Amino acid sequence: MTYHSPLTAYLAIIALLTGAAGLSAQTEVMGWGNITGVRTDGQLVAFEASYRIVDKDLNILSATGKERQFRPEYIRSGQTQTVKTAIEQVRIEQTVEDRGKGIADVSVFICSDTTRKSVAAYLCIDLPAAGYKDAAIMVGKEQLRPARSTGRSDAATSPPPARSDAVTSAPPVSVRKPMPQPAAGTTLSVKGEGNELQLTFSRRIIAFVKEEGGHTTIYIHLLGDNLKKGQSAKLHYTLKASAEIDRRPVEIAIDRRRPGRPFAGLGGNFRLQNPQTDPQVIDYCLANLRVAWGRVEMPWRNWHPDENADPLAEARAGRLDPRVNDAMKMAQRLAAIGMPVIVSAWFPPEWAIAGGSSSYKNQGGVRAFRLDPSKKEAICKSLAGYLVHLKQAYGVEAALYSFNESDLGIDVLHTPEEHAGFIKELGAYTASRGLSVKMLLGDNSDATTFDFILPALNDPDAHKYIGAISFHSWRGCDDETLKAWGEAARKLNVPLIIGEGSTDAAAWRYPQIFKESAFAFYEINLYTRICAISQPLSILQWQLTSDYSLLWGAGVFGSEGPLRPTQRFWNLKQISETPGQSFALPFACEGKDVNCAAFGNIARGKYAVHIVNNGASRRVTVKGLPPSVSGIKIYVTNSEAGMEEIKEVENRQGAISFEMPPISFITLLADEEPMSNHK
Repeated sequence: MTYHSPLTAYLAIIALLTGAAGLSAQTEVMGWGNITGVRTDGQLVAFEASYRIVDKDLNILSATGKERQFRPEYIRSGQTQTVKTAIEQVRIEQTVEDRGKGIADVSVFICSDTTRKSVAAYLCIDLPAAGYKDAAIMVGKEQLRPARSTGRSDAATSPPPARSDAVTSAPPVSVRKPMPQPAAGTTLSVKGEGNELQLTFSRRIIAFVKEEGGHTTIYIHLLGDNLKKGQSAKLHYTLKASAEIDRRPVEIAIDRRRPGRPFAGLGGNFRLQNPQTDPQVIDYCLANLRVAWGRVEMPWRNWHPDENADPLAEARAGRLDPRVNDAMKMAQRLAAIGMPVIVSAWFPPEWAIAGGSSSYKNQGGVRAFRLDPSKKEAICKSLAGYLVHLKQAYGVEAALYSFNESDLGIDVLHTPEEHAGFIKELGAYTASRGLSVKMLLGDNSDATTFDFILPALNDPDAHKYIGAISFHSWRGCDDETLKAWGEAARKLNVPLIIGEGSTDAAAWRYPQIFKESAFAFYEINLYTRICAISQPLSILQWQLTSDYSLLWGAGVFGSEGPLRPTQRFWNLKQISETPGQSFALPFACEGKDVNCAAFGNIARGKYAVHIVNNGASRRVTVKGLPPSVSGIKIYVTNSEAGMEEIKEVENRQGAISFEMPPISFITLLADEEPMSNHK
């Protein structure tokens, strides 16, 4: 495939048709309504604007946030982004229109569908300590001074719901007096360390400031003090954001002498859910991405619905459920192109559920079925029978097996101790059936639930059955947690696999967000951090089907026009170009707002350096590659380019310098052989 001027022309046409925002200014609006900043010249002027329902003591009853609302609606039309949502039976509609460099118009309509005494609604603006330390905050000509609280009241830092489609409210938070002093006016200004915000309102507003969890929050009153059903309000404001643009050069030094853990490359999930749109997306992804690992579903309840039947005998007699056949054929297709396959089960059959499925309540989409402990042998026999048939009839020996997100119960729930016991039980049983499949330790719903794997991690009797460790990346995590997962894999000397890769498990509810540059950027930032810190064998994208699709058009999420790649696809295309059989390479990075990961197939002299430039355009120099590298290709993906090649590159004996475009994902491929031989 070629990634030059024809694609640029195509993307330019698409940008005109869709009204996609350019690189010079972009307001980042999340699918649930929060504004996380405004980019100017590519640099993010960071803050977070959210909506909160609070009581008379300013305890937070609910707040807009990731996975905290039921089915928010996100729509982009040209330069305008609209979100419709609700919290605590209060409806909110927000429109944000980009108007130029660092300027956006924001309109808010809020309406209460309930009556509640001593409850009010606020627009809140969180100012992170970085960039706003000792900021001067003015309403009109009056400076706001915070009331300092030892109670924590930042909904954004509250632990998110664990389930991928759960809906909860922020927990009530204790706030201690003194109460903040409000001020009124039609303007609000914030002057921090290099960052400035100016809000001009259509009407007089009342605002106050509080210190919360180590940062400052501005509260702007919208509705209530005593909410009444049918009560509504409107607010319009113009937001201007500016910052001192950082264009200082960046230096990345690769250390080829200390190769780390192997990196097989990009992987993907292939759980079949949409028979009308899945096939074309799967075909496109497999034809255009180098996919190193695959994960497929075991439709367990379809495989063995009748406890008294022998599912393996039924399958051999030709009486195989169509969904089971489709899942096994998917595994066969992946294995035929040399891909190791993970098999994971979601829904158990009725007979295997302790107490029957009707005894479980659906809590935010979570059923969390417990398996019947009296049927352990039957359960192991049923699962192993599936894997035996997959091998004998379809020629696929599963590399790894797991229950999906059993820490949370999607849809089988285990305690940490039960998880360790199951690994030993099924591991021993499959070995007795002559299967080489190993168990996947974890396959957790999030990296933050690390403790779930500890009993098995510390049980020597379980180790021989564990083939890899896995977590899902839905809500991200801090560097220390990522290090812990990498260290756990090293302790057992098995690979770490990101079984489901992405950032927002609820995004299927507002699928237009999949086209947004900000969504793509958060995702690729997370992946580069994971690769650099945890050193996984593979990140398996959720999914390479039409579910959470990397492609748009041809009916995917109801979209029209031809099937075409989004920015997310090009990001993963660049990741997939990492040479096979590479090692993670340590590096040092001198430069702000840059994430990177480096890989090398040292034996073949092939290298890849992935760089996320989170700021303005600036020059980067990559050092430490072999002095003899001559075949150098550098690709860039952002809102205006899909894997376009950067031509102006300076190579001084392995020190490679070039100009990084703003807010872009950049991949450097270096080859000691001619690049025409690059695979």
